[in-house]
Amino acid sequence: MRKFFFNLILCVLPTIGFAQKITCSALDRTKVIEKIHELEGLGTSTTISGEGLVTIGKTFLGTPYVAKTLEVGSKESLVVNLSGLDCTTFVENVLAFQLLLKHEEKTFDAFLDNLELIRYYKGMLQGYPSRLHYFTQWVRDNERKGLVKNITETLGGKYIEKDINFMTTHRDLYPFLADDVNYKKLQIREEQLNSQLMCVLAPEDLLANERLLQSGDIIALATSIKGLDVTHTGIVTREANGRIHLLHASSSGQVEISKLPLVDYLKKIKHNIGITVARPL
Repeated sequence: MRKFFFNLILCVLPTIGFAQKITCSALDRTKVIEKIHELEGLGTSTTISGEGLVTIGKTFLGTPYVAKTLEVGSKESLVVNLSGLDCTTFVENVLAFQLLLKHEEKTFDAFLDNLELIRYYKGMLQGYPSRLHYFTQWVRDNERKGLVKNITETLGGKYIEKDINFMTTHRDLYPFLADDVNYKKLQIREEQLNSQLMCVLAPEDLLANERLLQSGDIIALATSIKGLDVTHTGIVTREANGRIHLLHASSSGQVEISKLPLVDYLKKIKHNIGITVARPL
């Protein structure tokens, strides 16, 4: 019975001042603890530098890509899953581990606090609508928290006006939106998101400004798809060839480094209109 219980932990834990639900398998809890010990041996540079963020990210190379890893259960919970990552959870986990090292913390609970801080509006899990579903919203909220800075404009990015409402206009694709309360609250989130313009560095301007990108920058691939802001995200890494590549959880199967430099990689992405860049602080 005890063994069965710990195969899936779904419990209420106090964190960041309130109670919340955690969904984490025993295997993934072990993976978090093992990762903490692994990263301790990488040196202090991993705690503060962009290169350090890349170093942490590369420890996930080969981890399987799994879509919709956060869509678990009937109610929103803080999902911990290092066994399979999508593009957003890859970035979130890497950043959460760097914060752990930065603050010289070594506990599973501290990791949970970091993950919740990064993933949810104002750092608080308060139901499905509190998750930062749109990556533009993710960047803005984590900028307010002092975790990243949107540097797209300084790289030559231009502001565009676009209505972002894909989730509520495709309600049938999101089981949690069958709940009317979730649906209405998410509509409010979308309205908040649309109160500001979106800054995008166009593909034709990227090559000229590639030198300004740094390893560890977080990028999101902006899209022309109606109602949607971005389709993919990852971490910039400057490789031995001197070019910028993308370290990401690829839908082709696993966490990997793009074979092509970012400029050429984007040419193969349908509907891509450029990138948004957030630099971790």
